[in-house]
Amino acid sequence: MAAVITLEIIKPDKKLFSGMIDSITVPGTKGSFQVLKSHAPLLSTFEIGEIKVQTGEKITLYATSGGTVEVLNNNVLILADSIEAIEDIDVQRAKEAMERAKERIDKKDPLTDLIRAKAALNRAINRLQLAEKHATANF
Repeated sequence: MAAVITLEIIKPDKKLFSGMIDSITVPGTKGSFQVLKSHAPLLSTFEIGEIKVQTGEKITLYATSGGTVEVLNNNVLILADSIEAIEDIDVQRAKEAMERAKERIDKKDPLTDLIRAKAALNRAINRLQLAEKHATANF
């Protein structure tokens, strides 16, 4: 079966992916959802989590910190705040980011932007959890 959906994944600094796929699962703000051929038009936000792209038997997983998704006429456009393939996650870097965020939160400095610090902590935790979850997977 030939892939039937055109997908583009764009992050702030470059286009990460452009090609044909069979389905995509996105961590929507109101819950995870899957897009298949002939999906109804949709414009939505998504949050920190995992994006799953399937093409035939191949599954590619991405860690994301959120963004927007548009679905229209078998075209899916992902505009991600940040996104990386699970196999590209630098676990050490994610651990260091988590520790820095925890320190900023625990410091109780009135100049610390707690919203940003908590968001950074959540992003790092997501990256570490997904890296661990899929450490032995062969995608």
